[in-house]
Amino acid sequence: MLRISALRLLGRRGASRVSLSEDFSLRHYSSGPLGVRDDTRDSRAYFTTPIFYVNAAPHIGHLYSALLADALCRHHRLRVPSDAATGFSTGTDEHGLKIQQAAAAAGLAPSELCDRVSAQFQQLFREADISSTDFIRTTEARHRIAVQHFWGMLKARGLLYKGLYEGWYCASDECFLPEAKVTRQPGPSGDLCPVSLESGHPVSWTKEENYIFRLSQFREPLQQWLRGDPQAITPEPFHQTVLQWLEEELPDLSVSRRSSHLHWGIPVPGDDSQTIYVWLDALVNYLTVIGYPNTEFKSWWPNTSHIIGKDILKFHAIYWPALLLGAGMSPPYRIYVHSHWTVCGQKMSKSLGNVVDPRTCLDRYTVDGFRYFLLRQGVPSWDCDYYDEKVVKLLDSELADALGGLLNRCTANRINPSGIYPAFCTTCFPSEPGLVGPSGRAQAEDYALVSAVATLPKQVADHYDNFQIYKALEAVSSCVRQTNGFVQRHAPWKLNWESPVDAPWLGTVLHVALECLRVFGTLLQPVTPSLADRLLSRLGVSSTERSLGELHFLSRFYGHPSPFEGRRLGPETGVLFPRLDQSRSWLVKAHKT
Repeated sequence: MLRISALRLLGRRGASRVSLSEDFSLRHYSSGPLGVRDDTRDSRAYFTTPIFYVNAAPHIGHLYSALLADALCRHHRLRVPSDAATGFSTGTDEHGLKIQQAAAAAGLAPSELCDRVSAQFQQLFREADISSTDFIRTTEARHRIAVQHFWGMLKARGLLYKGLYEGWYCASDECFLPEAKVTRQPGPSGDLCPVSLESGHPVSWTKEENYIFRLSQFREPLQQWLRGDPQAITPEPFHQTVLQWLEEELPDLSVSRRSSHLHWGIPVPGDDSQTIYVWLDALVNYLTVIGYPNTEFKSWWPNTSHIIGKDILKFHAIYWPALLLGAGMSPPYRIYVHSHWTVCGQKMSKSLGNVVDPRTCLDRYTVDGFRYFLLRQGVPSWDCDYYDEKVVKLLDSELADALGGLLNRCTANRINPSGIYPAFCTTCFPSEPGLVGPSGRAQAEDYALVSAVATLPKQVADHYDNFQIYKALEAVSSCVRQTNGFVQRHAPWKLNWESPVDAPWLGTVLHVALECLRVFGTLLQPVTPSLADRLLSRLGVSSTERSLGELHFLSRFYGHPSPFEGRRLGPETGVLFPRLDQSRSWLVKAHKT
């Protein structure tokens, strides 16, 4: 008997074996260079969320994962404006013991439960304006074909053997645990019960014959992969966490369950007595979506970025890359990891009754408002806290007052009666501060504003590349404040269009402010698509002028013609974003009366 950590695995006589000295290096298994994305890489990008378990209705954590992926995807489309260049998948994970048990408890067939809850996720993502190109369900026929082919690749390479597994299994987390990851806590009766040290969920002792994946042989290749690409897992603390895990023993992994115990899943090819482990099944979804096992998937896979929650890091950063290497493929290009949301300082829990319904929030704060809040306040490196007052304060301050107020000021009939993009006067605002003549009115702070907004698209792009969308939005918000300061400083409402002295400067102030608004609207498209559309439409920006390649900020300042100068503004689009505190106070008064 071969003892590996807390697992007891007994190889069946005649089972295929692979020498521990066999080369499982990245060089041997990779289909191409790893670790560095160079200029030869094509413009394709493929973003994925986790596929979400259908044992319960979606919550804001699920929506947050989807929004992060959606924003990354939409920003890539701004860079490479071609639908064929960007893929984005999400979906539902519908197999496993937990689903089987949840369906039985609800008095439903597993397929009925899956249909019901999967529909809830699809509805939520439609309402939240998630722009995915594919929604996959693991109960689909295309996925079964992909999983069974992937299994066959592992088997053909001698990486699967049948053995006796004896150890702890957590049905809630759908994972096997070594003894070191199990603790005892008082149960409902007061007796000490074994639970997962990490999740706190109950575990049970399991002894059965399963198929085993030779995970232990991939410890060094995984270390080589991660040390060769410090950004493979982002943010950096999670990268270090995985490297620390790999300093420990890496036991072989049971990748099937007895069918008599788990019937709701994909059967092992050629052995109906076994069902494929739910995590192996689920992870292959990322390949299914891009056409695996057909060769078309190869053009997408090197450019794959997974967006996941920190609770499933080990499955995506150790098990999945090892399985991919075993099947002859490279690990994903990036694994972006985010933390969780708490509610008023407490973990969301059904027992506490504090689970936040994301659809209620979308209705209460608007789709764009709640998207903005989650992506502006969510910091991937640590858990973030949700409470209603925080949402209202942020959205009123940054969207209603700062951004909406700026647009209203610059398009108001009293200040801009002609309803056009006014002309920019280069003598009032020359390209260099030292060139300001008698008619020049630009101040040092104005040049700082132009510089800040000119560099904003690059700054935002860098933040997206580093999975810091919250910093991208913080940078935009800072420039919005600067622009409001610019308008407040020069008070265009005090200037007179009829005055030959005032008119050139009045037009210049409005031109600069409108150009800043155009940049903000363009950069906010990945986060607040509907709001950004209304803003850009109000400015008269056509649909073909909204990519990063067409941005060209303040062309006249830099000595180039402006396609917007003299252009009529778009039709009135109403309030850009309504103040929420007034709505809430009205609702409170209505309730009291």
